[in-house]
Amino acid sequence: MSRAQGFKLTGLKLVLTGFLIAVASALSLVQAKESGVPLVGASVALSELPAQGQQTYALIRQGGPFEFDKDGVVFGNRERLLPSQKRGFYREYTVKTPGSRSRGQRRIVCGGAPRTPDACYYTADHYASFRKILP
Repeated sequence: MSRAQGFKLTGLKLVLTGFLIAVASALSLVQAKESGVPLVGASVALSELPAQGQQTYALIRQGGPFEFDKDGVVFGNRERLLPSQKRGFYREYTVKTPGSRSRGQRRIVCGGAPRTPDACYYTADHYASFRKILP
């Protein structure tokens, strides 16, 4: 086998390995979701949120006022990515997106009492993933 063929074979092995890892990860996520295991990713420090997220978090703790009518409404957790709770436990709040003409995709979802939530989660991708906010 020539050196060039060896490099091509090594490259092919790397591509296939990467593909298999991606497929295994996707299957694990599907299985976890079907089993009811929360798919909450890594945590994020409050100070690491965008400025708009920090502002929204402060408003949540103050009880408002909020700019959008839907802020503070019940979040149904239909995606089942957050820990399972009774309906009404979670509430969602808009995190402004600069330049967006709508509410955008960023939200903070908090569970528990409105001004003193048990936990809050940040999503930058409209509920596709969440990171627990560490104050």
